[in-house]
Amino acid sequence: MNSEQIIASLNDLVATGDAPGKVLTDPADLDAYGKDWTRMYPPRPLAIVLPKTTEQVQAVVRFANEHGVALVPSGGRTGLSAGAVAANGEVVVAFDLMNRILDFNPSDRTVRCQAGVITEQLQNFAEENGLYYPVDFASAGSSQLGGNLSTNAGGIKVIRYGMSRDWVAGLKVVTGKGDILELNKDLEKNNTGYDLRHLFIGAEGTLGFITEATMKLTRKPDDLTVLVLGLADLSNTMDVLQAYQKKLDLTAYEFFSHQAMQHVLAHGQVQAPFDTEAPFYALLEFEAVSDQVMDDAMALFEQCVEQGWVLDGVISQSETQARNLWQLRERISESIAPRTPYKNDISVVVSRVPGFLREIDQVVTEHYPDFEIIWFGHIGDGNLHLNILKPEDMAKEDFFEKCQQVNQWVFEIVQKYEGSVSAEHGVGMTKKPYLHYTRSEAEIAYLKGIKQVFDPNGIMNPGKIFD
Repeated sequence: MNSEQIIASLNDLVATGDAPGKVLTDPADLDAYGKDWTRMYPPRPLAIVLPKTTEQVQAVVRFANEHGVALVPSGGRTGLSAGAVAANGEVVVAFDLMNRILDFNPSDRTVRCQAGVITEQLQNFAEENGLYYPVDFASAGSSQLGGNLSTNAGGIKVIRYGMSRDWVAGLKVVTGKGDILELNKDLEKNNTGYDLRHLFIGAEGTLGFITEATMKLTRKPDDLTVLVLGLADLSNTMDVLQAYQKKLDLTAYEFFSHQAMQHVLAHGQVQAPFDTEAPFYALLEFEAVSDQVMDDAMALFEQCVEQGWVLDGVISQSETQARNLWQLRERISESIAPRTPYKNDISVVVSRVPGFLREIDQVVTEHYPDFEIIWFGHIGDGNLHLNILKPEDMAKEDFFEKCQQVNQWVFEIVQKYEGSVSAEHGVGMTKKPYLHYTRSEAEIAYLKGIKQVFDPNGIMNPGKIFD
């Protein structure tokens, strides 16, 4: 079939019935739906399909198998690994029109959603029903649930609540062969062999498409309080974490460098937390449910100061002040965006973070002293974000070429520390050449074997994770 025939057939498959979908071919739509936030690969999709039902998705997948058409999933397009990029004439299957919350069970504290439900939409729904969906990150206002699950998104609350995977009671998927599977059926206990649900979480659409998910909710946290501390040294991040975790159940433990905070302050709208300058800062969040908890938090602060770990600090006195303190961490990516940052999302076990970070910082600084390095991340779960800022007088192409060499050095250190080259952003195309730094040859062979079972014709998001 030629391109025109493929597009016409796709339109026939989804633009009919009680809930008709759409097929888009306008150049502006092809550009918008064919890329994610990486902007590293020019989008060149053949067409954009927006189904409204699981059955329409199934029809598209079966058609694609019959005619050898490659499919790429598209959610909120906020990914940072080029996992949802259509750069080679693929058909993009976007879930924007599958955006309904279908069912809510207050007894089970579960909510069944279509894949295109926005993260913030789910968070708001939970709040309206007196509950809480704890998976949270900067792109919550635009990221979609299907994309979150396909990359097993983490975010700022992992230390307390875990990853997206931990909140999935059940999935409805269309496999790469075109079968509809209902996985786990929302059961809390279901010990009947392999849990296929977890194969699709983090698979980046390479095994099939998630069309519905039943998500678990929990109670709302009470009196969330934020503490920002100026640290004397990087190693003090672990000292402070260990001290506070002995007494308090933290809901977040973030860190950022002084250079990162300087960019946020220069960007405006946010003020420095205190006058004292520190090389690194830690942001702690916890539930201040009683006077005793607050007394413990302040006693721990004094202990950390006496030990020389903390130079200064501030604690929120209201919800508004807590939100303002969070801005010091959450506005970092926005503030450095004009400098074309080269991003790396890496992780090790928590106890090894200080030595790991020091080695990487030393290597990058030694070889590229003119590059500005910005560190921040979810240090409470071992996840670090390394951002290298492009010098203003360097061409973007030259900068990214040099950063490829940085990648090799960084990932050799990741391998040495038995860490991950992608903590929460996925593999996609950007991390694909480096997968072997985290996964063994035997593991990769098994991954490819699983892919062959679910997608024997190789039509599902080809070229992502591995070739």
